[in-house]
Amino acid sequence: MPSRPNISFENLKVAFASKSDAELRKMYRVFAMLNNKFVSELGIAMTKIGFALHLPIKGIMKQTMFGHFCGGETIAESTSAAQDLAKYGVKSTLDYFLEGKGDEASYDQTCAEILKTIDKAENQSSLPFAVFKVTGLGDYHIMIKVQAGESLSKEESLSFERMKNRFDQLCNAAFQKSIKILVDAEESWFQDVIDTLTYEAMGKYNRDSCVVYNTYQMYRHDMLGRLKEAHKLSQELGFLLGAKLVRGAYMEKEADRAEEMGYANPIQPNKAATDKDYNLGVEFCIANGVYLVSGSHNEESNYLVVDLMEKQGIAKDSDRVYFAQLYGMSDNISFNLADAGYKVLKYVPYGPVEKVMPYLIRRASENSSIAGQSSREFSMIKKEIKRRKGK
Repeated sequence: MPSRPNISFENLKVAFASKSDAELRKMYRVFAMLNNKFVSELGIAMTKIGFALHLPIKGIMKQTMFGHFCGGETIAESTSAAQDLAKYGVKSTLDYFLEGKGDEASYDQTCAEILKTIDKAENQSSLPFAVFKVTGLGDYHIMIKVQAGESLSKEESLSFERMKNRFDQLCNAAFQKSIKILVDAEESWFQDVIDTLTYEAMGKYNRDSCVVYNTYQMYRHDMLGRLKEAHKLSQELGFLLGAKLVRGAYMEKEADRAEEMGYANPIQPNKAATDKDYNLGVEFCIANGVYLVSGSHNEESNYLVVDLMEKQGIAKDSDRVYFAQLYGMSDNISFNLADAGYKVLKYVPYGPVEKVMPYLIRRASENSSIAGQSSREFSMIKKEIKRRKGK
């Protein structure tokens, strides 16, 4: 277990410094719902019904789930949320979280919106990163065929080229404006295609500084090996490797598809194996000069990164290492790290309420199924309310 050098994630005064008493009470209501499985599932079901029937529930969503986990509906609103975080040393990336319609016009629109986030980030130290999902730029069915080695029709080939052009357009824009850009990880059955595109972009743009970052989901049992292979490739081709490490986001979907199609489940056998590979991954990155974004809500993993940075002599404000958490979650980690001088990044999702709700519903479902996560958040909120009352 790593040492605990001059930082504690138990400092709730720092963790909730940005929250007024009213905002803290709103957080209490949100996590009280998430912490109750029955209430959470009922709320999710009612939300789905409400939007399906076009009921006027948008205002309720903005005051509860949406308002807590999203920066707003627009770039302007989410930039305001980012500026509030920046007052406490916490940086942000604006994450356009819209479910695509699956046509070329929607892919062009998504690309244009992400370009706007890059433009907004230019010359703003509070917005050092942009981020995108490749499935927002093109048809994932085509990527599945490419990964499987199947031939494409002429129309599919043209569509795939357009997707690659959008991908390069975003990376080039980030390079031109001195912004870093994160490529999100997705499902295993087309992740190889995403990796190939990302390493091609790194070869173009990561020569003198680290611009493009790939994402590694360590709940896949082959991912530590893939990370090491990527590092070897970067050395052979002479580019800087940027790696965002996360535990993962598609566990149930991955397991269901593997069972349905009769191939080996790519997911780790248990959480302990995921935790082990995550920690080995950050150790490898820090020891081998990889530019790391440690995307973790696990306190022990964050302590480990702090400890490794000290042992390797990496300055707190070095560009080599960022810590990342989701907006509205694990503020005890984010704000205490930032208060101690480390580089911290919050993913700040934004988009129209009715369009982003599918993502938020998944977030609620995930939180209620991850042992201890929502209850841990809820417990800290209750402690902070009690602490303030005891002043």
